[in-house]
Amino acid sequence: MRRREFIGLLGGAVAAWPLAARAQQPARLPLVAILRSEVAGDPDGLRNSAALIQGLQALGWTEGRKVRIEKRWAGGSVDAMKALAKELVALEPNVIVVISTPVTAAVMQETQNFDPVGSGFVKSLAAPGGNITGFTSYEPAIASKWLELLKEVAPQAASVAIIYNPQTAPYAGALLRSIETAGPAFAIQPIAMPIRDAGTIENAIEAFAREINPALL
Repeated sequence: MRRREFIGLLGGAVAAWPLAARAQQPARLPLVAILRSEVAGDPDGLRNSAALIQGLQALGWTEGRKVRIEKRWAGGSVDAMKALAKELVALEPNVIVVISTPVTAAVMQETQNFDPVGSGFVKSLAAPGGNITGFTSYEPAIASKWLELLKEVAPQAASVAIIYNPQTAPYAGALLRSIETAGPAFAIQPIAMPIRDAGTIENAIEAFAREINPALL
């Protein structure tokens, strides 16, 4: 495994990061670091990480024999993501595997790289550039499909609140623009509802529920 080799999946999938090339230590096994945004033991996180490890093993990279693996869980905390990114980078891994935009940003900050396209991570999906590649499960145009599905299941809906955390979903702007553009075609008024902490979600939804025929995304 060469220092500059890596595979990445961005956005809603797993992403892998390389670090700057360093002198190889002959007795040291290649190190794969995994940084997850969820709480430790999250079922989806465990399944995804297990699938990655199984995939490596199928390619001959057996944990403990051909490769070392270090896993960290941030518990949804942006501060923890930054701290754990710093911790993992200090271990000088060959690859850092991450998931979600804020974790991606935290690792990129620690590896001192340039800032998928809307978040400034890559120049384009076709030609990422720099030391990152992969794919994202988010495409802005899909957001208009959400409105279409909403009108199918709730044709009386007249307004829709789009709930998101701008701190952990900086790509939300592209999705919002797609929803706002599609709104008139479905006779529905989109309303952006940025929520930065769990404590304000209930009040925000309670207030929006007073609207006529409201819906939520």
